[in-house]
Amino acid sequence: MDQRLRMASIKAASRDGREVDARLPTEFADAVTWSAWLYYADGMTQSEIAKRLQVSRATIVNYLQEARDRGIVSVHISPQASGRTAIARDLMSRFGLQGVFVIPNGEEQSLVRRLGDAGARVLADQIEDGDTIGVAWGRTVLAVAEQIVLRKPVRNVTVVQVSGSSTGEPEFSPELCTSVLSNRIHARCVNLLAPAVLSTRGLKAMLLDEPVLKKQFELIHSTNRILFGVGDIGPGSTVRGSGIASGAEMDAYVRHGAVAVIIGRFIDSQGRPIGGDHDERMVGISLDELKQVESRICVAGGPVKIAAIRATLEAGYATHFVTDVATGEALLAG
Repeated sequence: MDQRLRMASIKAASRDGREVDARLPTEFADAVTWSAWLYYADGMTQSEIAKRLQVSRATIVNYLQEARDRGIVSVHISPQASGRTAIARDLMSRFGLQGVFVIPNGEEQSLVRRLGDAGARVLADQIEDGDTIGVAWGRTVLAVAEQIVLRKPVRNVTVVQVSGSSTGEPEFSPELCTSVLSNRIHARCVNLLAPAVLSTRGLKAMLLDEPVLKKQFELIHSTNRILFGVGDIGPGSTVRGSGIASGAEMDAYVRHGAVAVIIGRFIDSQGRPIGGDHDERMVGISLDELKQVESRICVAGGPVKIAAIRATLEAGYATHFVTDVATGEALLAG
């Protein structure tokens, strides 16, 4: 940074109301932006910046975090770097994956957020002009959507909802995940205008015969990338709050060997689809259609999901996998 920049004594305020009198270059809007530049571009330490701005080191730590929260700073860790770890290589070999991103272990409470951040990096690195990106639903998928930042502008990208809308938990619904992702990357958003499950097969057939839904499914079938998570079927699972199946239907799937849910579809321990009347009434991409997508990014982790993730990977539903060290080790040990 050219220290001959014209300086001015100004009052800088951050979001939480902290104020500091500091000599800041007039080219910078506030102390948060200036601190981020000194730290990331000029390589100054936090203590050096604190002395420069005449504030405490703790204040600089808060400024730097705020810079990331506001999108002033975006830290990029290449998925290829993580893909070179021993666990990633072993997972690729074991399950025939094209790419694996393994994040370090951390607090279990923050696992969804951390997986979302990693998944966002993997997806962002893949997106190209003209892509059609299919989006499933769930807490981890939403975490990816909320944290994605593109490193370069892309054009003519479409984000499409690949499963029908649910009446359950609205905070991680298919329509929300699709809308958030499309907004973050400034892409065209196409929500699927149908419920996740209909009352009869006949009604489903009639609905899918509508011209607008035919066009939407043509778009779904043209996706070249898809983002999805893996759901377990335990008592506290996301799928039990999603509204795609009643308690009785869930119990019936369990009796038939279900261990996981992928985009609303139930699979057994070998990854084989478990059909039946309920499955026939579902609106959305099928598991066979999922396998036709060129790039299939699965983001999942956690001890309760080991069996579900293993079944998903064994059956070849994913081409790229994002997980944590503990989950990766458990998958390789099984």
